Amino acid sequence: MDNFIFTSESVCAGHPDKVCDSISDAILDEVLRQDDNGKVAVETLVTFNKVIIAGEVTANAKVDFEKVARKRIKNLGYTNPEFNFSDKSDVEVYVHEQSREIAKGVNGQKGAGDQGMMFGFAVNETKSLMPLPITLAHRLAEKIDRTREEKIIGYLRPDGKTQVTVEYKNNKPVSVNEVVIAVPHNEDAPLEQVKKDVFEKIVTPVLGDYGFKISERDLIVNGTGIWHMPGPASDTGVTGRKIVVDTYGGYARVGGGAFSGKDPTKVDRSGAYAARYLAKHIVKEGLAQKAEVRLAYFIGAKKPTMQEVETFGTANASDRTIKDFVSKLLDTSVEGILQGLDLQRPIYLPTSTYGHFGREEFPWEK
Repeated sequence: MDNFIFTSESVCAGHPDKVCDSISDAILDEVLRQDDNGKVAVETLVTFNKVIIAGEVTANAKVDFEKVARKRIKNLGYTNPEFNFSDKSDVEVYVHEQSREIAKGVNGQKGAGDQGMMFGFAVNETKSLMPLPITLAHRLAEKIDRTREEKIIGYLRPDGKTQVTVEYKNNKPVSVNEVVIAVPHNEDAPLEQVKKDVFEKIVTPVLGDYGFKISERDLIVNGTGIWHMPGPASDTGVTGRKIVVDTYGGYARVGGGAFSGKDPTKVDRSGAYAARYLAKHIVKEGLAQKAEVRLAYFIGAKKPTMQEVETFGTANASDRTIKDFVSKLLDTSVEGILQGLDLQRPIYLPTSTYGHFGREEFPWEK
Protein backbone atom coordinates (compact mmCIF):
# COMPACT_ATOMS: atom_id res chain seq x y z
CA MET A 1 0.00 0.00 0.00
CA ASP A 2 1.89 3.04 -1.28
CA ASN A 3 -0.82 5.72 -0.93
CA PHE A 4 -2.87 5.88 2.24
CA ILE A 5 -4.10 8.04 5.11
CA PHE A 6 -3.15 7.30 8.72
CA THR A 7 -4.39 8.76 12.00
CA SER A 8 -2.79 8.60 15.46
CA GLU A 9 -3.78 10.11 18.80
CA SER A 10 -2.06 11.20 21.99
CA VAL A 11 -3.21 12.55 25.35
CA CYS A 12 -2.07 15.29 27.71
CA ALA A 13 -0.39 14.70 31.05
CA GLY A 14 -3.63 15.45 32.89
CA HIS A 15 -5.65 12.80 31.06
CA PRO A 16 -7.04 10.37 33.69
CA ASP A 17 -5.14 7.35 32.32
CA LYS A 18 -1.94 9.38 32.26
CA VAL A 19 -2.52 10.59 35.83
CA CYS A 20 -2.48 6.89 36.74
CA ASP A 21 0.62 6.12 34.66
CA SER A 22 2.35 9.10 36.26
CA ILE A 23 1.56 8.00 39.83
CA SER A 24 2.62 4.40 39.12
CA ASP A 25 5.93 5.48 37.54
CA ALA A 26 6.59 7.99 40.33
CA ILE A 27 6.25 5.14 42.83
CA LEU A 28 8.61 2.99 40.73
CA ASP A 29 11.21 5.77 40.63
CA GLU A 30 10.99 6.27 44.38
CA VAL A 31 11.61 2.55 44.95
CA LEU A 32 14.56 2.47 42.54
CA ARG A 33 15.98 5.61 44.13
CA GLN A 34 16.30 3.64 47.39
CA ASP A 35 16.91 0.13 46.00
CA ASP A 36 18.04 -0.33 42.40
CA ASN A 37 17.06 -4.00 42.59
CA GLY A 38 13.53 -3.27 43.83
CA LYS A 39 10.65 -5.19 42.27
CA VAL A 40 7.55 -3.16 41.46
CA ALA A 41 4.22 -3.86 39.77
CA VAL A 42 1.85 -1.07 40.80
CA GLU A 43 -1.49 -0.09 39.27
CA THR A 44 -3.42 3.10 39.95
CA LEU A 45 -7.10 3.91 39.44
CA VAL A 46 -8.53 7.43 39.65
CA THR A 47 -12.17 8.47 39.63
CA PHE A 48 -14.54 10.97 41.29
CA ASN A 49 -12.53 12.28 44.30
CA LYS A 50 -10.79 8.92 44.70
CA VAL A 51 -7.34 7.41 44.09
CA ILE A 52 -6.72 3.66 44.52
CA ILE A 53 -3.18 2.25 44.42
CA ALA A 54 -2.73 -1.52 44.31
CA GLY A 55 -0.02 -4.00 43.42
CA GLU A 56 3.23 -5.56 44.57
CA VAL A 57 6.46 -4.04 45.82
CA THR A 58 9.42 -6.00 47.18
CA ALA A 59 12.36 -3.74 47.98
CA ASN A 60 14.64 -2.39 50.66
CA ALA A 61 12.75 0.88 50.56
CA LYS A 62 10.22 2.87 52.52
CA VAL A 63 7.75 4.63 50.26
CA ASP A 64 4.85 6.84 51.32
CA PHE A 65 2.54 5.89 48.45
CA GLU A 66 -0.10 8.44 49.40
CA LYS A 67 2.42 11.28 49.55
CA VAL A 68 3.83 10.35 46.13
CA ALA A 69 0.33 10.28 44.62
CA ARG A 70 -0.71 13.63 46.07
CA LYS A 71 2.48 15.28 44.83
CA ARG A 72 1.94 14.01 41.28
CA ILE A 73 -1.71 15.08 41.25
CA LYS A 74 -0.74 18.57 42.40
CA ASN A 75 2.04 18.85 39.81
CA LEU A 76 -0.40 17.86 37.08
CA GLY A 77 -2.57 20.86 37.92
CA TYR A 78 -5.39 19.24 39.87
CA THR A 79 -5.51 21.64 42.81
CA ASN A 80 -9.07 22.93 42.43
CA PRO A 81 -11.62 20.94 44.54
CA GLU A 82 -14.35 22.13 42.15
CA PHE A 83 -12.99 19.61 39.61
CA ASN A 84 -14.12 16.84 42.03
CA PHE A 85 -10.59 15.49 41.87
CA SER A 86 -7.52 17.11 43.38
CA ASP A 87 -4.45 16.58 45.55
CA LYS A 88 -6.88 16.52 48.51
CA SER A 89 -8.94 13.60 47.17
CA ASP A 90 -9.17 10.36 49.15
CA VAL A 91 -6.25 7.92 48.57
CA GLU A 92 -6.49 4.19 49.31
CA VAL A 93 -3.40 1.94 49.19
CA TYR A 94 -3.43 -1.84 48.70
CA VAL A 95 0.18 -2.86 48.12
CA HIS A 96 1.78 -6.18 49.15
CA GLU A 97 4.97 -8.11 48.39
CA GLN A 98 5.72 -9.82 45.10
CA SER A 99 4.72 -13.46 44.69
CA ARG A 100 7.50 -15.80 45.84
CA GLU A 101 6.89 -17.97 42.77
CA ILE A 102 7.60 -15.02 40.48
CA ALA A 103 10.53 -13.88 42.63
CA LYS A 104 12.18 -17.29 42.27
CA GLY A 105 12.47 -16.92 38.49
CA VAL A 106 13.48 -13.26 38.57
CA ASN A 107 15.96 -13.16 41.44
CA GLY A 108 17.44 -16.64 41.48
CA GLN A 109 17.60 -17.23 37.73
CA LYS A 110 17.91 -13.58 36.60
CA GLY A 111 15.06 -14.30 34.24
CA ALA A 112 12.01 -12.53 32.87
CA GLY A 113 9.36 -11.38 35.33
CA ASP A 114 6.57 -12.50 33.00
CA GLN A 115 5.85 -14.12 29.67
CA GLY A 116 4.93 -12.13 26.58
CA MET A 117 5.92 -10.73 23.20
CA MET A 118 7.37 -7.29 22.51
CA PHE A 119 7.81 -5.27 19.32
CA GLY A 120 10.20 -2.48 18.47
CA PHE A 121 9.79 -0.29 15.40
CA ALA A 122 11.60 2.47 13.52
CA VAL A 123 11.03 4.27 10.22
CA ASN A 124 13.00 7.03 8.52
CA GLU A 125 10.17 9.58 8.15
CA THR A 126 11.17 11.77 11.13
CA LYS A 127 14.47 12.69 12.80
CA SER A 128 13.50 10.54 15.77
CA LEU A 129 12.85 7.60 13.40
CA MET A 130 9.26 7.47 14.61
CA PRO A 131 6.07 7.54 12.52
CA LEU A 132 4.97 11.10 11.77
CA PRO A 133 1.31 10.83 12.96
CA ILE A 134 2.15 9.81 16.54
CA THR A 135 5.10 12.21 16.64
CA LEU A 136 2.86 15.17 15.79
CA ALA A 137 0.14 13.99 18.17
CA HIS A 138 2.65 13.83 21.05
CA ARG A 139 4.13 17.23 20.30
CA LEU A 140 0.66 18.80 20.18
CA ALA A 141 -0.27 17.24 23.54
CA GLU A 142 2.97 18.49 25.05
CA LYS A 143 2.39 21.98 23.59
CA ILE A 144 -1.10 22.10 25.10
CA ASP A 145 0.36 21.33 28.52
CA ARG A 146 3.19 23.85 28.22
CA THR A 147 0.78 26.52 26.97
CA ARG A 148 -1.47 25.95 29.98
CA GLU A 149 1.36 25.76 32.53
CA GLU A 150 3.01 28.93 31.24
CA LYS A 151 -0.40 30.67 31.05
CA ILE A 152 0.08 31.49 27.38
CA ILE A 153 -3.56 30.43 27.12
CA GLY A 154 -4.60 31.11 30.70
CA TYR A 155 -8.11 29.67 30.59
CA LEU A 156 -7.11 26.06 29.78
CA ARG A 157 -7.60 23.32 32.38
CA PRO A 158 -5.70 20.03 32.92
CA ASP A 159 -6.50 17.12 30.58
CA GLY A 160 -6.72 16.96 26.80
CA LYS A 161 -6.39 14.79 23.71
CA THR A 162 -4.92 15.25 20.24
CA GLN A 163 -5.40 13.44 16.94
CA VAL A 164 -3.55 13.90 13.66
CA THR A 165 -4.39 12.56 10.19
CA VAL A 166 -1.50 12.34 7.72
CA GLU A 167 -1.67 11.58 4.00
CA TYR A 168 1.03 9.36 2.45
CA LYS A 169 2.03 9.02 -1.18
CA ASN A 170 4.62 6.46 -2.26
CA ASN A 171 4.93 5.57 1.44
CA LYS A 172 6.08 9.09 2.34
CA PRO A 173 4.09 11.63 4.38
CA VAL A 174 3.09 14.53 2.13
CA SER A 175 0.47 16.48 4.08
CA VAL A 176 -1.44 16.82 7.32
CA ASN A 177 -5.12 16.60 6.41
CA GLU A 178 -6.77 17.20 9.77
CA VAL A 179 -6.01 17.91 13.43
CA VAL A 180 -8.42 17.21 16.28
CA ILE A 181 -7.91 18.83 19.68
CA ALA A 182 -9.99 18.21 22.79
CA VAL A 183 -9.14 20.44 25.73
CA PRO A 184 -11.14 21.61 28.77
CA HIS A 185 -11.33 25.31 29.55
CA ASN A 186 -12.96 27.87 31.81
CA GLU A 187 -16.69 28.45 31.31
CA ASP A 188 -16.21 32.11 30.38
CA ALA A 189 -14.01 31.30 27.35
CA PRO A 190 -16.16 30.96 24.19
CA LEU A 191 -15.36 28.03 21.90
CA GLU A 192 -14.59 30.39 18.99
CA GLN A 193 -11.81 32.01 21.04
CA VAL A 194 -10.52 28.62 22.18
CA LYS A 195 -10.27 27.38 18.59
CA LYS A 196 -8.54 30.56 17.42
CA ASP A 197 -5.95 30.43 20.22
CA VAL A 198 -5.35 26.69 19.80
CA PHE A 199 -4.83 27.15 16.06
CA GLU A 200 -2.46 30.10 16.37
CA LYS A 201 -0.51 29.20 19.52
CA ILE A 202 -0.44 25.39 19.46
CA VAL A 203 -1.24 23.78 16.11
CA THR A 204 0.46 26.17 13.71
CA PRO A 205 3.86 26.30 15.50
CA VAL A 206 4.00 22.52 16.10
CA LEU A 207 3.16 21.60 12.51
CA GLY A 208 5.52 24.31 11.27
CA ASP A 209 8.42 22.69 13.13
CA TYR A 210 7.91 19.63 10.90
CA GLY A 211 7.32 21.55 7.68
CA PHE A 212 3.53 21.21 7.54
CA LYS A 213 0.53 23.51 7.88
CA ILE A 214 -3.25 23.32 7.81
CA SER A 215 -6.03 25.86 7.48
CA GLU A 216 -8.24 26.63 10.46
CA ARG A 217 -11.14 24.83 8.77
CA ASP A 218 -9.13 21.58 9.03
CA LEU A 219 -8.92 21.93 12.82
CA ILE A 220 -11.61 20.47 15.06
CA VAL A 221 -11.67 21.65 18.69
CA ASN A 222 -13.98 19.98 21.22
CA GLY A 223 -16.21 18.13 18.80
CA THR A 224 -19.32 18.27 21.00
CA GLY A 225 -18.90 22.03 21.36
CA ILE A 226 -18.26 22.11 25.09
CA TRP A 227 -15.78 20.70 27.63
CA HIS A 228 -15.38 22.36 31.02
CA MET A 229 -14.93 19.59 33.65
CA PRO A 230 -11.51 17.93 33.30
CA GLY A 231 -10.01 14.74 34.61
CA PRO A 232 -11.12 11.70 36.61
CA ALA A 233 -14.44 13.21 37.73
CA SER A 234 -15.56 12.98 34.09
CA ASP A 235 -13.65 9.88 32.98
CA THR A 236 -12.17 7.19 35.23
CA GLY A 237 -8.48 6.44 34.60
CA VAL A 238 -6.42 3.25 34.97
CA THR A 239 -2.69 2.53 34.64
CA GLY A 240 -1.59 0.98 31.34
CA ARG A 241 -4.67 1.71 29.26
CA LYS A 242 -2.85 3.83 26.67
CA ILE A 243 -0.36 1.29 25.27
CA VAL A 244 -0.95 2.42 21.66
CA VAL A 245 -0.36 6.05 22.62
CA ASP A 246 2.74 4.95 24.56
CA THR A 247 4.25 3.16 21.54
CA TYR A 248 3.69 3.85 17.83
CA GLY A 249 0.17 5.24 17.58
CA GLY A 250 -1.15 2.13 15.87
CA TYR A 251 1.32 2.49 12.98
CA ALA A 252 3.20 -0.62 14.12
CA ARG A 253 2.46 -3.68 16.23
CA VAL A 254 2.60 -3.50 20.00
CA GLY A 255 3.10 -6.21 22.60
CA GLY A 256 0.61 -7.57 25.07
CA GLY A 257 1.70 -5.68 28.16
CA ALA A 258 1.69 -2.13 29.44
CA PHE A 259 4.79 -0.32 30.72
CA SER A 260 4.06 2.09 33.57
CA GLY A 261 4.43 0.97 37.17
CA LYS A 262 6.62 -2.00 36.27
CA ASP A 263 10.28 -2.35 37.17
CA PRO A 264 12.60 -3.26 34.28
CA THR A 265 12.81 -6.99 35.12
CA LYS A 266 9.31 -7.04 33.63
CA VAL A 267 10.08 -7.67 29.97
CA ASP A 268 6.80 -6.04 28.94
CA ARG A 269 8.75 -2.87 29.56
CA SER A 270 12.46 -3.64 29.14
CA GLY A 271 11.94 -6.01 26.20
CA ALA A 272 9.97 -3.34 24.33
CA TYR A 273 12.74 -0.84 25.01
CA ALA A 274 15.38 -3.27 23.76
CA ALA A 275 13.38 -4.02 20.61
CA ARG A 276 13.01 -0.30 19.84
CA TYR A 277 16.74 0.24 20.48
CA LEU A 278 17.63 -2.47 17.95
CA ALA A 279 15.07 -1.34 15.35
CA LYS A 280 16.19 2.27 15.62
CA HIS A 281 19.85 1.37 15.08
CA ILE A 282 19.03 -0.77 12.05
CA VAL A 283 17.39 2.26 10.40
CA LYS A 284 19.91 4.77 11.74
CA GLU A 285 22.80 2.77 10.26
CA GLY A 286 21.07 2.67 6.87
CA LEU A 287 20.56 -1.10 6.89
CA ALA A 288 16.84 -0.56 6.16
CA GLN A 289 14.35 2.27 5.79
CA LYS A 290 11.87 0.58 8.11
CA ALA A 291 12.43 -2.12 10.73
CA GLU A 292 10.51 -4.16 13.27
CA VAL A 293 12.24 -6.26 15.94
CA ARG A 294 10.22 -9.02 17.61
CA LEU A 295 11.09 -10.54 20.99
CA ALA A 296 9.31 -13.06 23.25
CA TYR A 297 10.03 -14.52 26.70
CA PHE A 298 8.50 -16.92 29.21
CA ILE A 299 8.52 -16.29 32.93
CA GLY A 300 11.98 -17.05 34.33
CA ALA A 301 13.57 -17.11 30.84
CA LYS A 302 17.06 -15.64 30.71
CA LYS A 303 17.03 -15.23 26.92
CA PRO A 304 14.24 -14.57 24.41
CA THR A 305 12.47 -17.52 22.83
CA MET A 306 11.93 -15.39 19.72
CA GLN A 307 14.20 -12.75 18.21
CA GLU A 308 13.30 -11.77 14.65
CA VAL A 309 13.75 -8.77 12.36
CA GLU A 310 11.35 -7.59 9.64
CA THR A 311 12.33 -4.84 7.20
CA PHE A 312 9.20 -4.79 5.00
CA GLY A 313 11.15 -4.99 1.75
CA THR A 314 13.23 -1.89 2.56
CA ALA A 315 16.51 -3.59 3.49
CA ASN A 316 19.79 -2.29 2.10
CA ALA A 317 21.73 -5.29 3.42
CA SER A 318 21.29 -9.05 3.61
CA ASP A 319 19.25 -10.70 6.35
CA ARG A 320 22.44 -12.25 7.71
CA THR A 321 24.19 -8.89 7.90
CA ILE A 322 21.26 -7.35 9.77
CA LYS A 323 20.99 -10.27 12.20
CA ASP A 324 24.72 -10.20 12.90
CA PHE A 325 24.50 -6.44 13.50
CA VAL A 326 21.64 -6.90 15.97
CA SER A 327 23.31 -9.74 17.85
CA LYS A 328 26.45 -7.67 18.41
CA LEU A 329 24.61 -4.48 19.33
CA LEU A 330 22.77 -5.66 22.45
CA ASP A 331 22.56 -8.85 24.50
CA THR A 332 18.80 -9.44 24.72
CA SER A 333 18.95 -11.67 27.76
CA VAL A 334 17.09 -10.03 30.63
CA GLU A 335 20.34 -9.27 32.44
CA GLY A 336 21.93 -8.08 29.19
CA ILE A 337 19.13 -5.57 28.60
CA LEU A 338 19.19 -4.28 32.18
CA GLN A 339 22.94 -3.73 32.05
CA GLY A 340 23.28 -2.72 28.41
CA LEU A 341 20.63 0.01 28.66
CA ASP A 342 21.34 0.82 32.33
CA LEU A 343 17.69 0.47 33.30
CA GLN A 344 17.80 -0.13 37.06
CA ARG A 345 17.61 3.52 38.07
CA PRO A 346 14.87 6.13 38.59
CA ILE A 347 14.31 7.32 35.02
CA TYR A 348 10.70 6.31 34.42
CA LEU A 349 8.43 9.17 35.49
CA PRO A 350 9.13 11.19 32.29
CA THR A 351 8.07 8.19 30.18
CA SER A 352 4.53 8.35 31.52
CA THR A 353 3.57 11.17 29.15
CA TYR A 354 4.14 11.92 25.43
CA GLY A 355 5.30 8.40 24.55
CA HIS A 356 8.14 6.08 25.51
CA PHE A 357 9.92 6.33 22.17
CA GLY A 358 11.43 9.04 19.99
CA ARG A 359 12.84 11.14 22.84
CA GLU A 360 16.61 11.30 23.15
CA GLU A 361 16.69 11.56 26.96
CA PHE A 362 15.95 7.85 27.32
CA PRO A 363 18.82 5.30 27.08
CA TRP A 364 16.99 3.08 24.57
CA GLU A 365 16.84 6.08 22.21
CA LYS A 366 20.54 6.98 22.29
